[in-house]
Amino acid sequence: MANKLIVSAAPHITSADSTSKIMQRVCIALLPALAASVVIYGFSALLLTAVTVAACVLFEYGYCKLMGRDTTINDFSAVVTGMLLAFNLPAGMPVWMAVVGALISIVVVKQLFGGLGYNFANPAIVGRIALALGFTGRMTTYIYPSNGIDALSSATPLAVAGELNAGSYVTLLLGNHGGVLGETCALAILAGGVYLIATKVISPMIPVSYLASVAVLSLCFGMDPIVQLLSGGLMLGAFFMATDYVTSPTTEKGKLIFGVCLGVITMMIRRFGTMNEGVSFAILLMNLVVPYIEINTRQDKLGIAKAKKEAAAK
Repeated sequence: MANKLIVSAAPHITSADSTSKIMQRVCIALLPALAASVVIYGFSALLLTAVTVAACVLFEYGYCKLMGRDTTINDFSAVVTGMLLAFNLPAGMPVWMAVVGALISIVVVKQLFGGLGYNFANPAIVGRIALALGFTGRMTTYIYPSNGIDALSSATPLAVAGELNAGSYVTLLLGNHGGVLGETCALAILAGGVYLIATKVISPMIPVSYLASVAVLSLCFGMDPIVQLLSGGLMLGAFFMATDYVTSPTTEKGKLIFGVCLGVITMMIRRFGTMNEGVSFAILLMNLVVPYIEINTRQDKLGIAKAKKEAAAK
């Protein structure tokens, strides 16, 4: 009879899910958006995704071999980073630029800080920001779907938000407009996010608080909340990037604070900044303050609060 008594050091919370299983579910959740981007933009979207995924995996494998570490490509985290990086790029992005973004994401942000679990920010977010700063022209050059819908053919939805009408909501939901791969079909991203919540890969606290705060602030600023929710990288950021295990809080109170602050920063950039989009910078900034959120929202040790009360009574 197998010994079912497990004696080990804390923590004692265990799960049957491994890192690779969790990452595989994230990949599955991204497939609807990938399929939608291929339908909208054609083969170039699939090629770009394949290149970024392959580059991320090869960079991770090469770095581990170079440093004499065990290779970690089997955990699928590099695949997820590659897919998310591709979803932050326009379909017409030159593949060599995408490879540069993969290098920054995997080597600079992830591996130089110790690998998975030690990165200070979401690797794909930093890769996108680096490419946006280094190749601004290419990052804002979009391929538009040739489907007869030209209401948004001159710019991304956030750039012409004041010109949108109720009929444009369907366009935003289905993704028939210019933008990066993850800014297009909001319906596909939402479906993937629901799958992650249903399979308990992520907690709904961060995406719900993030989206809710954006909606509330949109109303306060006199902006269309539906347009703000369905435009830009908000859906992708809320469900797939802000919920990264390594760079997001673990406490429920911390997740709430994290999500609300993301919404505030995003809307401040969209309303008062010179950029139309603020999701990437909002997530990066909040990634940096996660350790402080964790410290101030963690549960008190058992007996500490009682001891304080007894001391005060005396």
